[in-house]
Parts: sequence; structure tokens; C-alpha cells
Amino acid sequence: MSGVFKALSDPTRRRVLQLLRKRPMTAGELADHFAVSKPTMSAHFAALREANLVHAEKSGKSITYHLRLSVLEDALMGFAHTFGLGSDADSAPAETKAETTPTATKEEISQ
Repeated sequence: MSGVFKALSDPTRRRVLQLLRKRPMTAGELADHFAVSKPTMSAHFAALREANLVHAEKSGKSITYHLRLSVLEDALMGFAHTFGLGSDADSAPAETKAETTPTATKEEISQ
């Protein structure tokens, strides 16, 4: 999971994932959206592949990238569960009214 968050820590890589949500794109199409060198984009693509966030499909000289949304969802759900959020937290019993109502003090009872 830490590899996913490391890959997501960079704004360029987050933007690549946003672009891939619309449709699969070639490396060149993705690179056209950024004012960085090709080697820099290659490093970003490598980080996304290593985190398993994208799948690269080679066809001739072109590489088409596809988003692996399930990996991202799994990482986010795992992160949410770390803080007690998500489906497990939803099934936890709700507080009862007695648990949320303050108890009376001795002074209030004697009045």
C-alpha cells in the first residue's frame, strides 16, 4: 500500500491518473499534457507501473496506458480502515441514547 501512496504523492502522477480515468492513452498523448521532458515522463510512468496503478500495453512503438482503478480503490479502502472508516465502521453498533445523555450530578438530584 505504501508504494501506491508514494506514487500518488506526486501531482504529475495524480494528473496522469485523472487523464486515464477518461480513457486509455498512449505515452505520447499523456506527455502532451505536461511541460516536462520525455525521460521525466518515463520515470513517472515507471512509478505508476511499479505501484500497479497502471497497465502498459505495448503495440509496435507505442505504449498505451490503462488505469487500474481497483488497485487505487483497494489502497484507499485500506487507508480508510486504518482510521476506522469504511464498511467495517458502518456495521459498528450505533451509540444508544443512554450513552449520549449526560448523567445528573448529586446537586441536580437533590433539588
